[in-house]
Amino acid sequence: MYSESDIDGAVTAGAISPAAAAALRAHVATSHAAPAVDEEHFRLLTGFNDIFVAIALVLLLVAVGQIGMAITPAAGGTLVAAASWGLAEYFTTRRRMALPSILLLIAFVGGVAGALFGLVETVAPHIDGRAGALAAAGVALAAAGAAWLHWRRFMVPITVAAGAAALVGTAIGLALAAVPTIEQAVWPLLLVGGLAVFATAMRWDMSDTQRRTRRSDVAFWLHLAAAPMIAHSIFQMLGVFRGEIGAGMALVVLALYVGFAAIALAVDRRALLVSGLAYVLAALYALFRSAGAIELGAALTAFVIGSALLSLSAFWQPMRRAVVTALSQSLRHRLPAVA
Repeated sequence: MYSESDIDGAVTAGAISPAAAAALRAHVATSHAAPAVDEEHFRLLTGFNDIFVAIALVLLLVAVGQIGMAITPAAGGTLVAAASWGLAEYFTTRRRMALPSILLLIAFVGGVAGALFGLVETVAPHIDGRAGALAAAGVALAAAGAAWLHWRRFMVPITVAAGAAALVGTAIGLALAAVPTIEQAVWPLLLVGGLAVFATAMRWDMSDTQRRTRRSDVAFWLHLAAAPMIAHSIFQMLGVFRGEIGAGMALVVLALYVGFAAIALAVDRRALLVSGLAYVLAALYALFRSAGAIELGAALTAFVIGSALLSLSAFWQPMRRAVVTALSQSLRHRLPAVA
């Protein structure tokens, strides 16, 4: 399977003509009965060899980390980061393997963060409070810097999302260090960070409304990072899982999920729907139980949500057309075209 950026790369290299690329996209859109932008293509696997290499990489990096941890906590992360960078020089730069490249990026950024956490634990094992928040912010900032370096060298699409998530962690750590009493406001802070990442994702998306370049892949991962920050923050602030879900709370959750669906249709991204799924399942299950369907509550919940999501997928284009048509003309031009 090839992504849109792979096709563009083939055109740039002269392997196929622009006309042939356009014909290929048109054929795929016709065979799928949906425009290419609605499919949310992203490159994860080029073949089973990706899985084979990914398993080998996980085994190797875990072993390297354990060997380093036997020396010092910081050495484990350092060795993992160094090994990940070196392996990326081959599997990302030369082989251009998708899944191994993603794993190596995560291992590199995680190794840098782990090395610094190990260093802090060695120097100040009982650090907490304001100093602990500052240390966490510093580690997150270093992780963001590591992501930036990795992006400059390898340009793996998920790297921007990893860096954005690290910057959100940096901001929250600095806020807690500046005002330790706002510890209870972590969820609102995370919501603000999620909205900022979502805005960044939209900026990348709006620069490629046809979703034919690497910018669309970057936007996909940014949406995937922003969605759980937004959904979990909102539902946690509502206290959905802090007690029994009543009928009123269940209706609020369902209404919010309908709002998420409208946003997902407008921007043509499904990440928000996936991130809020656990909460809407719990809410609908609570409604069925309150209605007396105790034994079949779980089955009815799965049936209703499964049917709704399948219907949404089947009628994505007409439903999206209805949502986008209701928007202003200036905003419609910044969103992916409606079939």
